[in-house]
Amino acid sequence: MIPYAKQSINKDDIDTVVDTLCSEWLTQGPKLEEFESALAEKINVKHVIAVSNGTAALHLACLAAGLQQDDLAVTSTLTFVATVNAPKYCGANTALLDIDPDTLGLSADKLQQFLTLHPETKVILPVHFAGLAQGMEILKSISGNRIIIEDAAHALGGQYENGKPVGCCEYSDMAIFSFHPVKSITTAEGGAITTNSDDLAMKLRKLRSHGIESDASKFTNDEHGSWYYEQQELGFNYRLSDLHAALGLTQLDKLESFIKRRREITTRYDNRFKDVQGITPHQSLDSQRNRSGLHLYTVAIDFEKYNTTRDSFMKKLRESGINTQVHYIPVHKQPYHKQGNVVIDLNTYSNAEQYYLQTLSIPLYPGLTDNEVEYVVGKIINELNNRE
Repeated sequence: MIPYAKQSINKDDIDTVVDTLCSEWLTQGPKLEEFESALAEKINVKHVIAVSNGTAALHLACLAAGLQQDDLAVTSTLTFVATVNAPKYCGANTALLDIDPDTLGLSADKLQQFLTLHPETKVILPVHFAGLAQGMEILKSISGNRIIIEDAAHALGGQYENGKPVGCCEYSDMAIFSFHPVKSITTAEGGAITTNSDDLAMKLRKLRSHGIESDASKFTNDEHGSWYYEQQELGFNYRLSDLHAALGLTQLDKLESFIKRRREITTRYDNRFKDVQGITPHQSLDSQRNRSGLHLYTVAIDFEKYNTTRDSFMKKLRESGINTQVHYIPVHKQPYHKQGNVVIDLNTYSNAEQYYLQTLSIPLYPGLTDNEVEYVVGKIINELNNRE
């Protein structure tokens, strides 16, 4: 079976994890700090706070932003549910907006309209869907002084339109990454928050570990002795172990080669699909491909033209050993959120609805061979032609 995505692990990764397993530290040790420093240097940001997963990163970023009961955050309906849930964990409300049909990110026009109607909005959560950072300079201008948290879970290794690395926080207060096995690099499970703010970084590190402060200069009570620490607020156990961080270090060394291979595969797909009627790759402009983190390869397929349904088509591909996926079901369609748990206006999602109607994610990962790419393309085209 050719999966839609998978991790790329080799002997270097295995050896460094085994070495760490045999070391003095399995968690809260030197590998974590080493990984955070290496990632900060890679993306040119002042602080990296590594955590247990991408959802934890979103949750802590929302807490550090000060989101609380009845506050309002806004994001795109085209995202994984974690982006929408994170403000809810803080007691805040989340509003969902439509996407830009070109970038598939949060619509700048819709955001401007929404903020005019809801000036009380506290946090903006742009989503860099499939690895493409949307027009952050425009979103920053529209957002004013509101806090911006970039959901860059798909976008490690990508660049903004000005060429700077995604996650450097040029246009935001914080950005988050995910290191799930299908992402640009993996730590098995893991995530990170990036920021250039010393105050936010200090708060994030405290929240990551139960709200505990161990720096004597920041204690609120008299120090009891060298063993003393203080829980100063309600935090969580969202720490990343040294085993995970060790894997992240060797993976980070391969980031450029991973992105290079993803770009080669994407180019091959683009060339093969460009003359096929009824198949339209998303985010396929050179100006988009060349700066994307290329997490996903999604296409719009006119299933009606080919007298089939997406479900039937996916099942046929699976019978041929090709696993595909749908990214994502727009969040405004989810039963939990339809019950009134987010701010939804069903008349405003025409772009997301059209995208969802035809989208399909096909295999993309560094270990995918050229022969497998050709096999995938051939099966897709042949199966559609057989149904026309």
